[in-house]
Amino acid sequence: MIRAILTDIEGTTSSIRFVKEVLFPYAAEQMGDFLARHWDDPAVVEQMAAARQESGEALATPEQAAALMRAWIDEDRKATPLKALQGMIWESGYRNGDYQAHLYPDAARRLRDWHHQGFPLYVYSSGSVAAQKLFFGYSEAGDLTPLFQGYFDTTSGGKKEAASYRRISEAIGLPGHEILFLSDVEAELDAAREAGLHTVLLDRDNALPDGAHPRVTDFDAIDPASF
Repeated sequence: MIRAILTDIEGTTSSIRFVKEVLFPYAAEQMGDFLARHWDDPAVVEQMAAARQESGEALATPEQAAALMRAWIDEDRKATPLKALQGMIWESGYRNGDYQAHLYPDAARRLRDWHHQGFPLYVYSSGSVAAQKLFFGYSEAGDLTPLFQGYFDTTSGGKKEAASYRRISEAIGLPGHEILFLSDVEAELDAAREAGLHTVLLDRDNALPDGAHPRVTDFDAIDPASF
């Protein structure tokens, strides 16, 4: 029996295009000015220390740090300090009304339905927890943050590592077989299944062959009671 639902964001609840074509360019454009203005802020100092450790670079100035962050954005690198800094920058964009987060209507509808049915909902994304809360707080479907019990990011581990899903299961307080994980990435689903979770592959373009995971094209086709 499924007792909780864990969902990815990009390609699952929301279009990858919004992240790639709106959020990433916005962070890249704002990165230099943001670091120059906030270089001595404790939160930025903490992330710069992590970035130096990960990159092996001195990053002695905001300009050097911004250049590295932009390179990581171009690589789509899943680096925790980058994700944290992006989240800080995106916050001002959301609050200023520069954009709203894209959400598929079926995802918004079913997340609300599952919440009303009593399923605890959780998010696991490579974006920071702060960025996830902003995403769902400033979505095209309104503020969906009241629907979620918790959020997980790369501080729980890589999304293609089974150990990450074991940590998340422990944090949720349920065994893996009582959690349903939704993603558009088969390698993530493979890792989740190895950790004992049930899985569903979101194939919104209906372009993938049937494989090891139940495959659907939208959230309306997902029935947690069927597992």
